[in-house]
Amino acid sequence: MTVTLTQPAVGGPQLPQERRLVTEIPGPVSKRLAARKDGAVSSAVGTMLPVYVAAAGGGVVVDVDGNSLIDLGSGIAVTTVGNSNPRVAEAVAAQVAAFTHTCFMVTPYAGYVEVAETLNRLTPGDHDKRTALFNSGAEAVENAVKIARSHTGRQAVVAFDHGYHGRTNLTMALTAKSMPYKSGFGPFAPEVYRAPMSYPFRDSGSGIDGEAAARRAIDVIEKQVGAANLAAVMIEPIQGEGGFVVPAPGFLPALAAWCTGNGVVFVADEVQTGFARTGDLFACENEGVVPDLIVTAKGIAGGLPLAAVTGRAEMMNAPHAGGLGGTYGGNPLACAAALAVFDSIEADGLVDRARQIGTTMAERLTALQAADPRIGDVRGRGAMMAIELVQPGTTEPDAALTQRVAAAAHAQGLVVLVCGTWGNVLRFLPPLSIPDHLLVEAFNVLEQIFKQS
Repeated sequence: MTVTLTQPAVGGPQLPQERRLVTEIPGPVSKRLAARKDGAVSSAVGTMLPVYVAAAGGGVVVDVDGNSLIDLGSGIAVTTVGNSNPRVAEAVAAQVAAFTHTCFMVTPYAGYVEVAETLNRLTPGDHDKRTALFNSGAEAVENAVKIARSHTGRQAVVAFDHGYHGRTNLTMALTAKSMPYKSGFGPFAPEVYRAPMSYPFRDSGSGIDGEAAARRAIDVIEKQVGAANLAAVMIEPIQGEGGFVVPAPGFLPALAAWCTGNGVVFVADEVQTGFARTGDLFACENEGVVPDLIVTAKGIAGGLPLAAVTGRAEMMNAPHAGGLGGTYGGNPLACAAALAVFDSIEADGLVDRARQIGTTMAERLTALQAADPRIGDVRGRGAMMAIELVQPGTTEPDAALTQRVAAAAHAQGLVVLVCGTWGNVLRFLPPLSIPDHLLVEAFNVLEQIFKQS
């Protein structure tokens, strides 16, 4: 089935906005490239879909065989403004023609400063802020820990069950899930501790609301770590790889208040949730939480590698001169892209668009849940939604069903992703440039897949 473009996709190229299958998935050209990958790329680098991309934009990804797939992944929440947003493309092209690199620590340039100024203005809170730029979410998380330790003179860091923070040594220690992220890669960085997360689907029936879940976590922290030893609490306002877990209302504010009262740096890891994805510019704004430090990456630069730590000036300025940085951090091409992303979010009304997409997805997924007891939970916010698949009437994860549904979706031309501690969560992260008719069609296809699975 194909549907032609009936409305312009925000920030997309002139690709037909249609689901189009001209070969089986994968097609012959993708199969040949997969064979070449096997002979050239480490087998430790996995891929979720068996197709190779030739073009992308709006709400579609077009492979080398001419198949056009509906994009519900956004490169794991990276291409929020679209894969080839015109503003981003034009800004990067202009910067390439000027210069590609000088290293900001050697001969600085305005783009870095402008990105920092914009993040200082856009991130929650009206206090005096500073920003430092890096390459990846993991690198930024690691630098947030450095900043917190420098500011407090303490060493311990607390992260949460089901959390994901990266693949470097320190961020592997912060990450909860062993396979595939940690297994066989230790020993890990010391002085990292874990506290229980608010997980409403699995806390249901226990009487544990958000404030009670916060007390549970704080009790673990005080007994096993001690506030006097704790530099930072690191948390995703909505967990990403861990299963799109949305903590119960009151959980985040209570944690933040405890941190403030005990001189602990509260760090919001908004790598996946940031930049309009959840229907707010940043997810922690939903409950009015103002983090001491906020970590951003993914959607910040439209697909170019960029990340940031933004926070209270006295904390950000605590490390000695030269203590933060990196050769490529704040690369001028990525900074140009980020400034164009910021413009697109405002000019194209993408915060509101995320809410509209979220309403559509929540309605379709809730209706699907009502018809299928294997869907234990529907959760998320804005254009960041997920379903958790379980044995009917239980909370027992059904990873096998999740894999079957994902494989069927891929074969039918939908880019969907699997996540969750138990591998039983389907997550949906469409670009905010996706047109409505593609979103409707995607969930029509998904509905049929569940009926047949």
